[in-house]
Amino acid sequence: MVSDSRGVVHWFVGTMIAVLTTLALVWIGANSTVAGMAFLVLVVWSSTQAGLRLALYIAVLCALSFDYFFLLPYHTLRIAGAQEWVAMVSFVASCVVVERVAELARRQTRQAEQRREDVERLYDLSQEMMLHEDAEGLIHDLPRIIDRVFALEGVVLYVCDRDQFFASTSDLPMSIRVSLHAMTQGPNPTLVLPGGFTANALMLGLRPVGALGWRPARLSREVATAVSAQVAIVLARSIALEATARMEAAREGERLRTALIDSLTHELRTPLTSIRAAATTLLEAEGLDEAGRLDLAAIVDEEASRLDQLIGEAVEMAEIDANVVQIHLVPQHPRALLDQAVEESRKILASHRVNIAVEGSDDPAWFDPHLLGRVLRHLLENARSYTPPGSRITLSSRRVGGRLEFCVEDNGPGIDALDLPLIFEKFYRGKRGAIVGKGSGMGLAITRAILAAHGGAIEVSSVPGQGTSFRFWVPLVEKEPAKNSLGGEPGS
Repeated sequence: MVSDSRGVVHWFVGTMIAVLTTLALVWIGANSTVAGMAFLVLVVWSSTQAGLRLALYIAVLCALSFDYFFLLPYHTLRIAGAQEWVAMVSFVASCVVVERVAELARRQTRQAEQRREDVERLYDLSQEMMLHEDAEGLIHDLPRIIDRVFALEGVVLYVCDRDQFFASTSDLPMSIRVSLHAMTQGPNPTLVLPGGFTANALMLGLRPVGALGWRPARLSREVATAVSAQVAIVLARSIALEATARMEAAREGERLRTALIDSLTHELRTPLTSIRAAATTLLEAEGLDEAGRLDLAAIVDEEASRLDQLIGEAVEMAEIDANVVQIHLVPQHPRALLDQAVEESRKILASHRVNIAVEGSDDPAWFDPHLLGRVLRHLLENARSYTPPGSRITLSSRRVGGRLEFCVEDNGPGIDALDLPLIFEKFYRGKRGAIVGKGSGMGLAITRAILAAHGGAIEVSSVPGQGTSFRFWVPLVEKEPAKNSLGGEPGS
């Protein structure tokens, strides 16, 4: 209704302008030449300001007024002589030419404006794609980005390598999926699909990498081609990044396997060499006294224990790498877990002072005591290895912010600041580890992996010369879960 009212107003104003121009020319007594020029100026002006139909209407009014008032015989619509016919024909021809030129200029203006808008939107699209840091996330978001930038009503993207569809709308008919998939199999670069969708094949050279569909069909051929080319480049980049990531993962896996073999070979040979030397001495030394035999037996026992620990760590790491770690939640008091960990590590902690503290209530909580016990034993072993005899080791627990938090703290020499970011990496032992010469460098990596499987995490803080604090947490579960969301059933 508003547009209809505006149209009526425009036609009324055009009519009044033509009438007033005629009255003014009659009032001043203008001749046919002056009147024709004045009417022609009015027609030119209306052609540049109004639409085609309104401009033609004004031109007809001006022609009739020119004939009626300024061509012989006056006040009739007949034309008397050849001169008057020439004037009338010239006027009408001028009006037609002006209309055509003005319409062509308006069309070119609209096209230029549309091209400017298309260039701006293509620039916005390229900017959003360039600023998107995650290539994987960009593929998921591309349909919504294109939909928003070009003000469309639906965009769907099919990726060949993944055989997946990504859409900005949820109501995606199966026929669209079939058609987009078929586009990548045959020689159909552009298709009109059901549901008002138009689609382009996404080509990387001569190889199709996907297909892009959109509705309504308001994108020009040039814009559609440009958008398809940009999306194809994004897909090619994603494919290249995935291939690179797979290659890097394969190289990293190979490097870790090599490091594991080298590390285990070295670490296993050390206790085996000591055991063999002690056993050989026990067998061959005839004059060995009782004290000497006891010392050699102690060496065999200590190195056998160390060998057993190394094998256990290798098995733990293999379980973690194979993703076979299972979480079994059972209700237990945190203090009992700390007491049990200290008791199981009593032999290695004989030369250290161990304190246990529980902040707040010691109500039962649901967690996996076997896995958290392994974490505590690794941390206690680490504290014993890197602190001098007589050092204090404190174990504590508390409930905070929906977490069950544990802490293993010592007052030893601390960890060098350069080592802190790397201590949870496999086989990394740092400067003091190289000096001490014991351990495989797998303990803290195992600890972090176990906690990640349990839904928790670990962090470390250390001040050289004052001590180190390992703080780890798991989700606080105070009621019996119906089903363990961490990957196992509640235990008993």
